[in-house]
Amino acid sequence: MGGRRLMLGNEAMARGLVESGCTVATSYPGTPASEILSSLVSWQKEDNLRLHAQWAINEKVAFEIAYAGSMAGRRTAVSMKQVGLNVASDPLMSAAYMGTRGGFVVISADDPGPHSSQTEQDSRMMAMMAKMPVLDPQSPRQARDMVALAFELSETFQVPVMLRPTTRVCHARQDVQMEDVPASDREIGFERDPQRWAATPKYRSILHKELEQKLSKLASYPKTKPVRLNPGAKGKKAVIASGVAAAHATEILKELGLWKRLPFYQVVQPYPLHKRFRSQLLRNYDEILVLEETTPVIEMQFAHRERVRGKLTGAVPQVGELLPETIQRIVGDFGGVPTTGTSASAPPGRRPTLCAGCPHRAAFFAIKKAAPRGIYTSDIGCYTLGLNLGAVDTVLCMGAAVGQAEGFYQAFKDEKKPRDIVATIGDSTFFHAGVPALIDGVVQKAAFVLVILDNGTTAMTGNQPTPATGTGAGGEPLQAVKIENLVRGCGVKFCRVGDPYKIDKFIALLREAVEHSREQGPAVVIARHPCPLATPGDRKRAKRVAIRIDEECDGCGYCIDQFECPALFLDETDKRIHVDSLLCIECGVCAYVCPKHNIRGSDEH
Repeated sequence: MGGRRLMLGNEAMARGLVESGCTVATSYPGTPASEILSSLVSWQKEDNLRLHAQWAINEKVAFEIAYAGSMAGRRTAVSMKQVGLNVASDPLMSAAYMGTRGGFVVISADDPGPHSSQTEQDSRMMAMMAKMPVLDPQSPRQARDMVALAFELSETFQVPVMLRPTTRVCHARQDVQMEDVPASDREIGFERDPQRWAATPKYRSILHKELEQKLSKLASYPKTKPVRLNPGAKGKKAVIASGVAAAHATEILKELGLWKRLPFYQVVQPYPLHKRFRSQLLRNYDEILVLEETTPVIEMQFAHRERVRGKLTGAVPQVGELLPETIQRIVGDFGGVPTTGTSASAPPGRRPTLCAGCPHRAAFFAIKKAAPRGIYTSDIGCYTLGLNLGAVDTVLCMGAAVGQAEGFYQAFKDEKKPRDIVATIGDSTFFHAGVPALIDGVVQKAAFVLVILDNGTTAMTGNQPTPATGTGAGGEPLQAVKIENLVRGCGVKFCRVGDPYKIDKFIALLREAVEHSREQGPAVVIARHPCPLATPGDRKRAKRVAIRIDEECDGCGYCIDQFECPALFLDETDKRIHVDSLLCIECGVCAYVCPKHNIRGSDEH
């Protein structure tokens, strides 16, 4: 297949995987990396490829599956977002020591800003700690090309290789020249080598020494040395950049008239930084400006840092993205060109909220009614927006809702009036990281209610399947795992399923669960109703309720303040609540919410 195609960065990386002969690819969805695996499945179907693509239960399992494929000689890849790499950090560190047979690429998509993450951590720091090379693309096209380079490095040096795109690369679009997908003729097999694949601490020390030797050679590999982008420029100052900052800096140096005055280098392999490059820069230039997101990984590898300007010196901000206007100011100051641009302020906008008709909104409203003085621990997902409803007090990381619920129980259990504790977690997140903490809560007989918000999909990241869905990454049928069976298998005695749309019954169920937890330990309520956006067929089949607002509505705002459905709005002219028919999906829950019964619903069909 030839020709060019406009591709999302994640789509381009997926294309790079299939063009490089990757036959096993795994992932757990997380923005900004989610589209990599789904795009790979699209390429698989379009080109009729034989490869295994899998949404794993979490990033650790995804890593282990793909790494085992590399042990067998296959070219494999695992993709995730930067905080997902934390979950996979245990096998990551060990795999760097043991090395690879087939090429193994770890794609960790960072989120400077952050835009959709708990942190803006830098995956390159994790690569440094694991002692594995990392490549830093500046564009979708280069990200596609770096996939092939990563496989080459991995097989040449027998080490996992990280590819670290950022949000601006993952979600940018660029035309990409497509290459033919090669036929797979690799020899597959597993050779027993306990001193490597099952190494004890004694042999791990040997593997560590071998890894250091690999890093030394990687630091002089010709194909990953920094690239001089303006060979004709002359001066005693130089700029070096990596990732999307290199793309911005290229344009800005030209706009400011500095393209021929400031030598400019793109670093494609931030770690290990080429040794000769470091000594060359320090020998040839009096001052060096380093532009990188978000941690000074390149900058830290320089000796004589007094001549290096960057994050460690305060010349470059340590927090947030390096946006074009920021780089313009920094480069202008460094090159002696005053800039007059001002930072644009963010336009005012409506805060994020759950979609109209989201069953999570009804569940949160019910939780507040059932445990009005409760402590509400929550988790990572759409339902984090329960913050707006006053039903989320803590959000730490994937699965922490359950562990923190037990922690608050331990903190308050000796008080005369212990607080009721209600944790909320999504169905996919429960499978991902909630199960071990729930088992621990059962063992400790911790008094809390866990509400598993089961909308039948991984909604926040693009409606990928969960282990309960019974379908795979390509829509193929798989074995489904029922959440209630898993919960009962953890030892939970109180496990009930309720529909949050039937809100009066759901509140009663939650109150029963709270009473149980006070005396007998964890109670689990599964709030089961499909996501209206992910399952339009279910939405069409569901009984709809036509909503009308009575003339007696006085615009008190309770429905907006306590329920915050975007389909309801206050008209400032007549001071009454109105329904936006374009947003309303006629779930009918708001008719229960109004304390004055001025919102009414009637069954339409």
